[in-house]
Amino acid sequence: MNVHPTAVIDAGAEIAPDVEIVPYAVIGPDVRIGSGTVVRSHAVIDRFVRIGRGNVIGPGCVIGGAPQDVSFTEDRRTTVEIGNDNVIREHCTIHRGSAEGTATTIGDNNFLMVGAHIGHNCAIGNNVIIANNCLLAGHVRVDDQAFIGGGSTFHQNMRVGRLVMVQGSSAFGKDLPPFTLAAERNAIFGLNVIGIRRAGFNSKEREDIKAAFKLLYLSGLNLSQAIEAAAAANFRELGREFFAFVEEAKKRSVCPYRGKKDRADAAGEV
Repeated sequence: MNVHPTAVIDAGAEIAPDVEIVPYAVIGPDVRIGSGTVVRSHAVIDRFVRIGRGNVIGPGCVIGGAPQDVSFTEDRRTTVEIGNDNVIREHCTIHRGSAEGTATTIGDNNFLMVGAHIGHNCAIGNNVIIANNCLLAGHVRVDDQAFIGGGSTFHQNMRVGRLVMVQGSSAFGKDLPPFTLAAERNAIFGLNVIGIRRAGFNSKEREDIKAAFKLLYLSGLNLSQAIEAAAAANFRELGREFFAFVEEAKKRSVCPYRGKKDRADAAGEV
């Protein structure tokens, strides 16, 4: 284990032999760090944190801090669980869960840029990019391959669907359906055409996504009517995924469409 003498490591921490911990890092009690991970200077891994293999924890990060929940008490056993091959850049904060036995989770191959805040009980999937200074309140879920532009903010208990692209400096309090392009305040402007193509979906799959989008946003039906119509439609797997998300989000609702409804190609050329 390559540990600089100025680093402070609690005797109860479990650290793989090849972990690198550089000057002035602090590792607290009941922390586990997997093989090949690097902890940069002045990072604080507070307590009750599980970090997998091959991660990079940037300078000044604080991981495992107490949640910003006024009901929280320090006697609760809550955790942060981080997977493998994540890059967590300078000054990110990741708070552990709030309710007893709960966790804030981050999957694999994610890139959290400078100053991102991941609140208590958030769940970040795999291959997600969260740009500088994004703020995620408690219980936010971000599904695989989403891209969140810098400075964006997310209300507690909301969900960002798979392959969503969020424009920087946006703000959301309602759910963002998968494959969409989201911007400004609680607005959907179309499909994430570039992301869908890069994901390798074939033409039939892309048409399925486009048809589902049009039924929800361009048919003139309200949310309940669109969900009912989708149940009778002959969607393939990705269209069904789109409306399964919408059905689950029905109570909180999804962000409305703000594009040009009079254009036949409003969903984008996917």
